[in-house]
Amino acid sequence: PQEIISGESEEESSGVNLMEFSDEILLHILSYVPCTDLVLNVRRTCRKLATLCLDKSLTQTVLLQKDYKVNKDKVKQLMRDIGREIYQLNMAGCYWLPSSSIDHITRCKNLVKLNLSGCHITSLHLSKMLSTLQHLRSLAIDVNPGFDASQLSSECKATLSRVLELKQTLYTPSYGVVPCCTSLEKLLLYFEILDRSREGFMLSGQLMVGESNVPHYQNLRVFYARLAPGYVNQEVVRLYLAVLSDRTPENLHAFLISAPGSFAETGATKNLLDSMARNVRLDALQLPKAWINGSGLLQHLKFNNPFYFSFSRCTLSGGQLIQRVMNGGKDLKSLTSLNLSGCIHCLAPESLFRKAEDDIDSSILESLVVSCCNLKHLNLSAAHHHSSKNIGNHLCQLLARLKHLLSLALPVCSITDVAANMEKPSMQSNVMPQTLGKKVRIGIQTYSNQKPQSSVFWALMGSLPFLENLEIIGSSFSSAMPRNEPAIRNSLPPCVRAQSVGDSEVAAIGQLTYLQSLTLAQLPNILTGSGLISIGLQCQHLRTLSLANLGMMGNVVYMSALMDMLKHCKCLRDLRLEQPYFSAGAQFFQALSHCSSLQRLCIVSRSGTLQSDAVMSFMANCLEVIMCHMFMGESLTVCKNLQQSIVRSFQADRPALNVVIFPLLHEDLTEVIRDVPMRHLDEITLFKSRVAEEPPNLWW
Repeated sequence: PQEIISGESEEESSGVNLMEFSDEILLHILSYVPCTDLVLNVRRTCRKLATLCLDKSLTQTVLLQKDYKVNKDKVKQLMRDIGREIYQLNMAGCYWLPSSSIDHITRCKNLVKLNLSGCHITSLHLSKMLSTLQHLRSLAIDVNPGFDASQLSSECKATLSRVLELKQTLYTPSYGVVPCCTSLEKLLLYFEILDRSREGFMLSGQLMVGESNVPHYQNLRVFYARLAPGYVNQEVVRLYLAVLSDRTPENLHAFLISAPGSFAETGATKNLLDSMARNVRLDALQLPKAWINGSGLLQHLKFNNPFYFSFSRCTLSGGQLIQRVMNGGKDLKSLTSLNLSGCIHCLAPESLFRKAEDDIDSSILESLVVSCCNLKHLNLSAAHHHSSKNIGNHLCQLLARLKHLLSLALPVCSITDVAANMEKPSMQSNVMPQTLGKKVRIGIQTYSNQKPQSSVFWALMGSLPFLENLEIIGSSFSSAMPRNEPAIRNSLPPCVRAQSVGDSEVAAIGQLTYLQSLTLAQLPNILTGSGLISIGLQCQHLRTLSLANLGMMGNVVYMSALMDMLKHCKCLRDLRLEQPYFSAGAQFFQALSHCSSLQRLCIVSRSGTLQSDAVMSFMANCLEVIMCHMFMGESLTVCKNLQQSIVRSFQADRPALNVVIFPLLHEDLTEVIRDVPMRHLDEITLFKSRVAEEPPNLWW
């Protein structure tokens, strides 16, 4: 009894009482707690927290977009308790909430910004909600099949007429609410229309044209359009652009169109670009490659203080880049984001007689680094950027000068230490054929004798201490899961220059203390994966990890190292693995269970196998997991049974649970993919380079 009386709690003995902190400190701490927890739970603990949890700094902006535990009842209660205090509400990607949850937003009379992208909402629900939100100035919605603008009330249209910023994702050919938004200053359009309906009918991109549904662009400052593959998306975006071509807004300062594949220039688009060249000065630019290639457009466009350029997949040469875009290498300190992905000649003086594999001209890269010294986001992926053997002119050495970089994407072949490779034989030559996988141990001695700290890539990683996002992707890599197409069965071999990139380069990444997102694809000389362990131990902020086609394709040589790595990844939320013959068995899922923060898992594996009971055990142990996508080599029956078991066992406790388990090479894969929520499909399931994909802070 005496021990109980004299005993003190750990909090008392240390002399620290959380409630004794100042209100300012407590508010800062509470800002990291999800709003639903603050309002529905934390504020009920004591009087002081009851007051602080309702402070305007915590309730004016409510972010539900990644709160996977929120359900319709919590939304209802939240809106009842603090609805009138909310000025900004982000429910993007809350696909699991029923449309009835949207009705409760009518309590938020003072809303200024509202994001409902990815939410289920009908024309009638939208009309009812917007009719009550007279202060709304920023809106993001989806336009799905069945949307009917004629169902919007006059009060709803009055609200839309005051909206200044609109983000609209189209799943059906439509103008959506754009014609009602007569004061638009920022318009973001995402075209996700499929060419065929579920019944197999070809869709048309034609829209009704009339006085009542013509977009109003006279006040437009930002125009952004991102197209998914498909001709219907191209047809519809041309109709949106037709009005722009008649009269270019005087205040337009950002014009961006992201279009995959071939998107031909027409007379109307040429008139639009000519008008832009005459009348506006841009701060951000992205155009389809066909609109730039072979034209003198860039020579005539005028720029003010540009912060974003994307010339992805263009045949722009380095000479054109320096002369036409960067004014002969003049000061471009305002540029913070540059996307040259797939721009295969951008570091060469000219492209006419150049092969894609030829060495780069280091003077062009040096001019870029000097003039754009404040770059934070740089994408050089999907190209062969081969450095020459001249000392001091390696791509990694030049990029090391960009001290402000936060995200970087490079092709694997660009980080090869040319001088070092000339002095020693390729490590790949020591690797025995994949049928003799155990002989891989020969490579371990080679790695340990390398002194990787002397490599140019090791030095680059050491010079970028604040890098948060890194992508190292093979220049010929293509995912087995392209968009809207059957799975790819064969992949192109890696670049010859990439053959020596392996474990030591991966180990160098461990220097990035603040790394949050890492993508490694098509690193052929991974022998053991030992570098992954260094990353797991040292990169404690890592949240997103994507690994694809590492080492020998017939044998997952890095499995042991990966399992050791995962045991240290306490903050990991998203994991994507793409590797042929991947065995997702008990040992793998046991290691993965150490990732206590994991929310989303995607495995893509041709001829891969899975162990159903191991998957079920993993799902039971990892309570935060709400997405499980596996595209393997198992039979359709095995996949369906496992998917049904997961949904039946865990859906009730995890409202956002999304499970897709399906044979990778099945002919119906594209039909299955179309039902995946866009948030998951765009952020993790489909492989792509995401560095400088969009301008920074494009949407709040």
